Amino acid sequence: MSGETGAEAHYRALESLYAAAPINRLFQSRLEIGGEGVSRIHFTVDPVHFHAAGAAHGTTYFKMLDDAAFYAANSLVNDFFLLTTAFNLLLTRPMKEGPVTAEGRWVNGRRRVLVADARLIDAEGEEVARGTGTFMRSRIPLATLPGYARL
Repeated sequence: MSGETGAEAHYRALESLYAAAPINRLFQSRLEIGGEGVSRIHFTVDPVHFHAAGAAHGTTYFKMLDDAAFYAANSLVNDFFLLTTAFNLLLTRPMKEGPVTAEGRWVNGRRRVLVADARLIDAEGEEVARGTGTFMRSRIPLATLPGYARL
C-alpha cells in the first residue's frame, strides 16, 4: 500500500479488512478490488464445506456472494462500513471441490442504500450461482476496524 492514495489506498485497505475477518479462517479466500464498484474473491471449495450429498453447502454460496457484492459496494464508500440488509440467492448448479471465483459488481445507489450483485464461477467457467444484495451505511467508521489501514 506504500505510496498509494485516494481510491487505491481505500481498495487495499478493504482487501486488508477482508483478510483480517475471523470468518475467513474458515473460508480460505482472497479478495481483489480492481476498481470502483467491482470485486473478485478467489477461493477453493473443500470437502469440509460439503453437505451430506457431497457438494458445497448453501452457507458457502451465501458467504462468497454476499462478500463479493458487499465489497463491490463498499469500494464506493470510503468512510463507513456497510451492512447487508437483504440478499437474494439463485443457486443454479452444485459446487464441487475446486477453485471458484466470486465476482461482485455495484449496480445502483451511492448515498444511503447501495445495490450490488455477484456471481460464482467454477473451474470450468460455468456460473453456479448469482445473488443481489442491498447494503446500507452503518455508523461504524472504517478507520476504527481492525485490519482497515491506509498507509
